[in-house]
Amino acid sequence: MRKPFIAGNWKMNMGLKETASFFKELTALQANASGKVDAVICPPTVSLNAACSNSPASLRVKLGAQNVHYEDNGAYTGEVSTTMLKEVECEFAIVGHSERRQFFGETDAVINRKVIKCLADGIIPIVCVGELLDERKEGVHFDVVKLQVSDVLKDLTAQQVSGLVIAYEPVWAIGTGETASPEQAQEMHAFIRKELVGLFGDKTAGQIRLLYGGSMKPSNAEELLKKEDVDGGLIGGASLSPDSFTELITIAETISA
Repeated sequence: MRKPFIAGNWKMNMGLKETASFFKELTALQANASGKVDAVICPPTVSLNAACSNSPASLRVKLGAQNVHYEDNGAYTGEVSTTMLKEVECEFAIVGHSERRQFFGETDAVINRKVIKCLADGIIPIVCVGELLDERKEGVHFDVVKLQVSDVLKDLTAQQVSGLVIAYEPVWAIGTGETASPEQAQEMHAFIRKELVGLFGDKTAGQIRLLYGGSMKPSNAEELLKKEDVDGGLIGGASLSPDSFTELITIAETISA
């Protein structure tokens, strides 16, 4: 059985003081955490050091970045390297988020280079894929996601990808008024798993955890997490509160028990 995975993406929220306060409160809430769920928080880059400084060794919640570059250093204004991330104890990095694609023009080729760099340097990528509303309405959503999966994991071996995480973002269901049902989430997750089988074989495909990134929150988490191929969530707004983030971890623990 795959270990549940709850990842919080703060996006452009939470400065230094808010981050320090969040982690102090989270540490108290997670004092008796079972460790049956892998939990990660991904603050803005400027807040990573505050998160690291306020995360005691006892806290089972790990740190991730929201972005990473594929070069070690150089003239890349505004970017951050894997080496820099490791200095603030980041173990994960979100790669290819839909907002990075939409607002910053990231392509599958660029995302592929980031995935390769992360894996080479010991950072576990949380690789995002997903279709837009128009693509869902046109009935090409499976084609879109199939191409994304194959392109962002290009030139990687089964051994390399076995530990990475894939997050499915139904972009059409985020802030559009549309709703993705647990059945639709499971349908796409099962499809992604099938594509992974074709690319890397049954064993590796069975090891890769698939997260749902379509506005998971405490009110809908249980129904989603009970689906066979939904191994966790990439959480947005609900990860900004220590209470709701802890509640999501607890729900995942209960389901996996």
